[in-house]
Formats: sequence, structure tokens, C-alpha cells
Amino acid sequence: MRHPHRWTVLVPVLALGLTACGGSGDSGETGEDITLSFSNSYTPDHPHTRCGIDLVAEKMEEAEVGVNIDTFPNSQLGDNTETFASVMSGDIDMDVQGSAALGSAYEPIGVLDAAYAFDDADQMFGFFDSEDSEQLKEDFETETGAKILDAWYFGDRHFTANQAIRTPDDLDGLRMRFPDSPIYLANAEALGATPTTVAFEEVYLALQQGTADGQENPIPTISADSFDEVQSHISLSGHQVGSQMIVVSGATWQRLDEEQRSALQEAVSEVREDNRACIEEAEAEILEAWQEDGTIEVVDDVDVEAFRDQARAYFAENLDAEQLELYESLHDGS
Repeated sequence: MRHPHRWTVLVPVLALGLTACGGSGDSGETGEDITLSFSNSYTPDHPHTRCGIDLVAEKMEEAEVGVNIDTFPNSQLGDNTETFASVMSGDIDMDVQGSAALGSAYEPIGVLDAAYAFDDADQMFGFFDSEDSEQLKEDFETETGAKILDAWYFGDRHFTANQAIRTPDDLDGLRMRFPDSPIYLANAEALGATPTTVAFEEVYLALQQGTADGQENPIPTISADSFDEVQSHISLSGHQVGSQMIVVSGATWQRLDEEQRSALQEAVSEVREDNRACIEEAEAEILEAWQEDGTIEVVDDVDVEAFRDQARAYFAENLDAEQLELYESLHDGS
């Protein structure tokens, strides 16, 4: 088995990471560079790492504004469910998180990760670049103390299992791993799945041992974390256009001067298109390789319309008025 036990973090590594957290002081007062910790749960070869966080670090070095970024992939600073709490407390400076995870701290934003909220990445970015998103981001910052710098494309989420999943009925009896957050558990219900919650860092083992029958993630994540080793089918349901928020601790943001803030904002936003291209290129290459070598069977005749209609009908009945208004506005006119 070539899959690493990524949830095992050596104490010295964690201690080193936490030493970096919170920066190294105010360069305006000490003349020393500020060092920011940037955490993520992905492998070093995942597009969010190599074509995202690493590029932000490079751009900040090139900007020469007295801010360096130390990157911590592979959940080195904590499980994916834990790190945003550390951002809010100021123990971690920056993190990349899905809307659902952020919804544990500010529930309304979780709706952005609802099944079929967006039809495609263009629509998703159109919302984040619109005035309609500004109030949501401001309310999020007021509630959590953390600031959203931008959104990156995570890839469309698809089902994997040891059988094809073409219609909602094909999910009957399967224990499908979903992240342990209210909107993802609602997605499971909306799509017709029986959810089982497993930490992201433990999904491979759960699939290998059969405590979960399947899971759902974007193609680059399925490949990078070797889920294709322990699943026989990937069914292209595209049930969620994944977005990831780049968040920075409010305490960290306050330590930066205007030039540093501008450079950091620019670095994160400039990387967005490169990151998206990297995700889409990885998706195409991985799918082609799977189809050629048969590592995992690609099921491309999924009845997406059946899943979409069922999910949107479910949310129309089960979201509260405020959440439903936002959910429907995201795909209005589609």
C-alpha cells in the first residue's frame, strides 16, 4: 500500500508548526519579517498545494514586503475539522477550507456547499465576485473574526464505490462517507445516501476496511489520496461544484500593514486562475489515465438530472427561509 498514514503527525513537527503560528512579530516595530503559517489538509502534489498555497508563498517572497509564508500540507497542524478553530484563535494564520467546514462557525455560509447550488465553476466564481457575496463575507468576518481573502475552485465532487451509481436508487444500502458538517449531511439526505462520518485523514482506511462503502470528492483528491486503490468505480455525478475559501486570522490581518495586506490579497487572488487551471488539467489527465489503465471504472452515464431534481426539491422543503433564499439565488436562471 503506497498510501501514507497522513493523519499521524510527529510531535516535533507539530511543535515546529505551532511555533510558526501567529507570525513572528510586527515587522513595523522590530524590523524583522513576519512569518505566517498556512495550513491545509492536502498532499504536497495536490493542485491546492503545488498550484495554490506554494504559489502564494512564492509571490509573497517576490513582493518583498516583509512577509514570509511557511506552508503545512498533510494536516500537519491538525485535522481538517480542527484547523479553522485555530485560525479563529490566532494559533494558525491562514487556512484553506470549504464552505461547509466554515459553516460550523457561521452556518449561512455552508449553503454554498449544498448539492447543485452551482451549475459550474464560472457560476460559482461569478457569485464570489458579485456584490451579492459581500454581505455574506462581512457577516462571516463579524461572526468569526476571520477574513475571507478569496475562493478557489476545488473541483466537482463525484461518488466512488465498489459499484456504479447512476441514479439516486443506486445509493440504497450503501454507507457513503460524507464530511461531518450539517450541510454535507443534508447533501447525503438530499441525494438519497446513507451517510457515515469519517475524518478526511481516515477515509482511505475506512474504505479499505469496509467501514465505509464509498465516498465523494473531486477527482484530484481521489487520486492524490489513493482512494482509487480501494474503490472500483467512480460515478461522475458532479453533485457539488467545490469551492475553497482562503481565510486569514483577524489577529494576523491586524498585524499586517496596508502594503502587506495588499500584497497578500493580491497573491491569493492572482493564484486563483492558475489554481483552477491546475485543477482542471489534473482532472482531465487523471480521468484519461483511469480510462486507459482501468485502475478504476469511470461511469459517465450518471442521471445527473435525477440527482439535481431530487436535491433541489429536498432543499426547497428543508432549508430555512434565509438559507433557501441564498441557495435558490445561486443557481437562479439555470
